[in-house]
Amino acid sequence: MKLYQVDAFTDALFAGNPAAVVPLTHWLDDALLQNIALENNLSETAFLVPDEQGYALRWFTPTVEVDLCGHATLAAAWVVFHALGFPGERVRFSTASGSLFVTRSGQTLSLDFPSRPAHALTDLTPFSQALDLPLREVLQARDTLVIVDNADQVRHFQPDFTAIAALDTFAVMISAPGDDCDFVSRFFAPAKGVPEDPVTGSAHCTLVPYWAEKLGKTHLHARQLSARGGELHCQLKGDRVTLSGTARCYLQGELQL
Repeated sequence: MKLYQVDAFTDALFAGNPAAVVPLTHWLDDALLQNIALENNLSETAFLVPDEQGYALRWFTPTVEVDLCGHATLAAAWVVFHALGFPGERVRFSTASGSLFVTRSGQTLSLDFPSRPAHALTDLTPFSQALDLPLREVLQARDTLVIVDNADQVRHFQPDFTAIAALDTFAVMISAPGDDCDFVSRFFAPAKGVPEDPVTGSAHCTLVPYWAEKLGKTHLHARQLSARGGELHCQLKGDRVTLSGTARCYLQGELQL
């Protein structure tokens, strides 16, 4: 059983967000899939099985299965195109979030994801206490979107993972206008086994509609300010978000099961 580790949303090794990708011929027991993800100890492991229209795709953190993951989808697409010999330029993934399409153009992979707009929260107290930041806005979709004044506040934020894990939300993302890009962000999901995610595609399903409205534009350049960092080129298309980036394969291995 092959395993690939791919750095997503980067054109250089040791940057972007690493994801494990495990191609399967059929689904294994869920407990085994979760144990493989735990053993990999990356923020996400993607498992894919061929189906009639492309591949069925599932994502696991070290502790839980999730309904959407951008960087692991990009990594899975890299494996499909470069390691599995997929002949076309567009692959369909059947997922818990519906059909997701990834298109290849040269080295760039473009993900077509559902938009997840957030609604404003009125009680900011739990978040201001947990984050110890001056907050401009707090909004909720699957994840909580916290808006602060500037990129330096995002860059230098020191997270209290215990406090963030205690919040009643899947994950917390902090975002602000960028200095040399449209917006910046960081993403934290310690309660789900991901203290800080280096580059989070699914978060941009909420970030892009927010910043598209605020900035009055539908094409956006985003940067995630984790230690590894990553770049995303985004477009809002109605109720869909396109996320484009590149990827590099770091390793190929064999699972001994």
